[in-house]
Amino acid sequence: MNEQFEVIKSTGEKAPFSLNKLKASLKKSGANDQVVEHIVQIIKNELYPEITTEEIHNRAFALLKRERSVFASKYKLKKAIYELGPTGFPFERFVGQLLKYSGYTVEVGQTVQGFCVKHEIDVLAENSDRFILVECKFHGDKTKKCNVKDPLYLHSRYNDVQKRWNGTHGKKPLKEVWLVTNTRFTADALQYGKCAGLFLLGWNHPKNDALKDRIDRLGLYPITVSTLLTKREKEFLLSRDVVLCRQLLGDRFFLDHLGISDTRKKRILDEMNMLCTHNDLENAND
Repeated sequence: MNEQFEVIKSTGEKAPFSLNKLKASLKKSGANDQVVEHIVQIIKNELYPEITTEEIHNRAFALLKRERSVFASKYKLKKAIYELGPTGFPFERFVGQLLKYSGYTVEVGQTVQGFCVKHEIDVLAENSDRFILVECKFHGDKTKKCNVKDPLYLHSRYNDVQKRWNGTHGKKPLKEVWLVTNTRFTADALQYGKCAGLFLLGWNHPKNDALKDRIDRLGLYPITVSTLLTKREKEFLLSRDVVLCRQLLGDRFFLDHLGISDTRKKRILDEMNMLCTHNDLENAND
């Protein structure tokens, strides 16, 4: 098959098909080289010019799920983040947990008095020497990006809060401000963020330390990645602020509330364990 053809991205734009990108995404699922090559060969034989990336993703997901559900769960990470919507509040909880497991003490949904007005803060994070103000920008539309208005607005809020905080509070200083999104940033947003000293964390930014990288590195997968939980069950857990697979492992009684059988419960918890423990997943491929 000639690999020199174009695929249609979720934005509607055309892009060259990349076999290496397909292999890399399959490898991230935890599947070994043999499984990856097998799936790649199947997909290569089914490709046609201007196929959508969504069709390719769905086919790869189905083939991974046939091999092992945990591979498919890891592969659908990006889609699973979108499934935290539509309100955006579960995403704030998710970002809070991401910071918590990175060593911060966190508070979600706080009201803080600024110099001029009060501000609703999505996540307030604290470590040994400082506080960090975190704004979460959730988009349910895959084609939408965070534009320059978002860091501009956040920067003005941060300045107002910091002016009062560092001037009158006998607390650790407020020294950082983060803008976290499940999508991408426009070039102007990135440029302004860099110029203003904001930390921007997006799906693919910064390079090698983006949202997707941090999730994989820490094993902090949202419960929406599960291929074994139903949509109703996921919504029930999210409504009770259970956003991470790791949380469900610690709060297993929620599965009893859902009336899940012991056999199915074991399968779900085994999947959660595999997602949260990299070594187990690697050993499963040996």
